[in-house]
Amino acid sequence: MMEKGPPNSSEGQQGWFSARNGSGSSLDLESVVQPLALNPWDVVLCISGTIISCENAIVVVLIFHTPAFRAPTFLLIGSLATADLLAGLGLILHFAFVYFIPSGAVSLLTVGLLVTSFTASVSSLLAITIDRYLSLCNALTYYSERTVTRTYIMLILAWGASVCHGLLPVVGWNCLKEPSACSVVKPLTKSHLTVLSASFLAVLLVMLQLYVQICRIVCRHAQQIAVQRHFLASSQYVTTRKGIATLAVMLGTFASCWLPFAVYGLLGDCGRPGLCAYAALLPAAYNSLLNPVLYAFRNQELQKGLWAACCGCCPAPPCRARSPSDV
Repeated sequence: MMEKGPPNSSEGQQGWFSARNGSGSSLDLESVVQPLALNPWDVVLCISGTIISCENAIVVVLIFHTPAFRAPTFLLIGSLATADLLAGLGLILHFAFVYFIPSGAVSLLTVGLLVTSFTASVSSLLAITIDRYLSLCNALTYYSERTVTRTYIMLILAWGASVCHGLLPVVGWNCLKEPSACSVVKPLTKSHLTVLSASFLAVLLVMLQLYVQICRIVCRHAQQIAVQRHFLASSQYVTTRKGIATLAVMLGTFASCWLPFAVYGLLGDCGRPGLCAYAALLPAAYNSLLNPVLYAFRNQELQKGLWAACCGCCPAPPCRARSPSDV
């Protein structure tokens, strides 16, 4: 339960974490009776959620309302944008329910939504990486029906696992009745947060391995082209280097955004300052802000479709299959 302080004090603030902030208030997701003092970190998260929602809503509408974007690659990008859109909405709803309609039951629902959306976002990133790797290993058979089937299977597995994780706090795997079992993210239990953090770290390791293999394949292809042409063209060298740099930026962005939260979820305790907890959560939320820039807005066909939707100055992109290596 929250500690009660004198009137008009900063104690009694309610936020994401059960850690104590600098003024000694206990940040949790339990319902309160008295009005809460506004926590600036929650305001930042709410503003970030608004930007994330607007940004990813553009991608979702563009992909799912444009017949040209029905290739497996765009479906995976659409899944990523949908997950990030739900994450942004979850941050907004969490802020609204905590400060305007405080309720422990409703907070469980918003936390479940956030767990589902962030897990689906990470799973979609893994699916995109797997798709890129398979497109390079099986370039001759990539445009077959097997690829479409594989894409739908990956999406079903990703969203199925994410929904299951999100439902766990709602159906009873929470610490509202047992405060000693609470993790740094209340009402998630320590064991649940450990599973989530370990899963994020496992995804990072798998993506690292896949990106290393992708870089090896790209370099090998560049060397084969050089042998066929008897020299290494400077343009081919520049293209290969840019491709590897792009992959490094994508993986580095994911790692820098999620590593702080994953490590804090495994090693953090409820006695640490709330500032550390928010500092670990913000980068994870900003990953949903950066994903559209890295995976959607960089694509030339999506750019043309966006311009066409905004001002009608560009023709609709051609309806043809796309390889993940082109995105």
